[in-house]
Amino acid sequence: MTKRSTAGSDHSPFAFVLFGGTGDLAMRKILPALFAAHRDGLLAADGRIVGVAQTALDTSGYLQWVREHVKPHIAGASIDDATWRSFLERIAYVQLDASQPETYSALRDALGTASGRRIFYLATGPALFVPICGALASAGLSEGSRIVLEKPLGYDLESSNAINDAVGQIFNEDQIYRIDHYLGKEAVQNLLALRFGNSLFEPLWRREWVESIQITVAEELGVEGRGNFYDQTGALRDMVQNHLLQLLSIIAMEPPGSMDADAVRDEKLRVLRALKPLPADEIRRSVVRGQYHPGAIKNTPVCAYHAEAGVRPGSTTETFVALKVEVENWRWAGVPFFLRTGKRLAGRVAEIVVNFRPVPHSALGPSALRPGSNRLTIRLQPNESIRLSALAKQPGMGMTLQGVHLDLAFDEFFQQDRMEAYERLLLDVIGGRLALFVRRDEQEAAWRWVAPIIEDWGTQASLPKPYASGTWGPAASSALLARHNTCWPEEEN
Repeated sequence: MTKRSTAGSDHSPFAFVLFGGTGDLAMRKILPALFAAHRDGLLAADGRIVGVAQTALDTSGYLQWVREHVKPHIAGASIDDATWRSFLERIAYVQLDASQPETYSALRDALGTASGRRIFYLATGPALFVPICGALASAGLSEGSRIVLEKPLGYDLESSNAINDAVGQIFNEDQIYRIDHYLGKEAVQNLLALRFGNSLFEPLWRREWVESIQITVAEELGVEGRGNFYDQTGALRDMVQNHLLQLLSIIAMEPPGSMDADAVRDEKLRVLRALKPLPADEIRRSVVRGQYHPGAIKNTPVCAYHAEAGVRPGSTTETFVALKVEVENWRWAGVPFFLRTGKRLAGRVAEIVVNFRPVPHSALGPSALRPGSNRLTIRLQPNESIRLSALAKQPGMGMTLQGVHLDLAFDEFFQQDRMEAYERLLLDVIGGRLALFVRRDEQEAAWRWVAPIIEDWGTQASLPKPYASGTWGPAASSALLARHNTCWPEEEN
């Protein structure tokens, strides 16, 4: 493997302040991503990283914490002692109570008068977003800085707007980076390249030629010790409102005038605003919610959701959602978009499947009309790839058709190291590039669309449909697609 391109990297000095600096997200994703950027020479030599948390540590103790908790999440072959030592030299630690403004003087002193931009990454619960922003302003640290907000940004439309209003009083919109790590995945970037860099697909990317589109984000994992958080959130808020609707907006958007941040985000917003509203009777036909029960993942028994630590007894929180969505515009009117996400499913996969319409008449027999014959599959994880499926004649006598496919496996085609989503997004924050971050009006449109589903579930006495761990979810998910004469890919013969 060769090193990846450094095009677009920014070597200006910076101070990257990581609130929640001893937390799981910092250890598993953020610091490993910063190390990868450091290793590949993508960070300014005088760029600094400051971990901030309430944990009673000094910088020496924090560096030991980083050694123990970050190194396991970095591929061993990518670490050499000299590079690791030079990375640790960038890091300092400040202990403070994020909810207490008077403690921020320690952070101000640690940052001093060093030149370069300041970036504040809030890897904390959303309840701390407003207090942290207010305290930064009181300490004189907000002006000219950038603020990164992790999801979930609120619990519903009202709470999301409250956070955005409060943060927006301190930071301008072009200083706010609402992160959705799915937008940083290489395959999502390639989806944009595929659509807007090639004339092959654009004429087909419309209702006349597309029969349906499916978006799946499936996990084998359960709540993994986050029962308290997840039980207040659920799959609809955790995944659909952000990740899946963001993917849908990229698939369905019109070609932007350029790849400038607002040009791209304007087109995504138009899609979100064009989503067909779901009244109560339609919600009960077009939305399936489920909850995992005992089962097995890779032959290992796992417990039911309601037996997980931190989950309320008798909880009705959904761990699975499948739904049919329509985009009411000229390009997509009448084309169903099927979205699903869930925990404790049969596999870990994130993919987009574009099913093209079959030929209008087959002179070659019924095999030319079978579902799935012509499709484009964009795999986001694992093993990012793009596959185009078509039909060809099977060798031998007669005209027997067989499915074939053309594959682009990125790891095989591009002999370069892969850039993880968080690394790309953090470099974009440092470089001031907003295109891969969610603008406030996008977020508000997504919350506004899911709000009726949240409200309807709150009034229903019915429970989420059960499904065994290690399966692909409740049977109602398959029935949803069957009513539209299609099925999920794993159900095809």
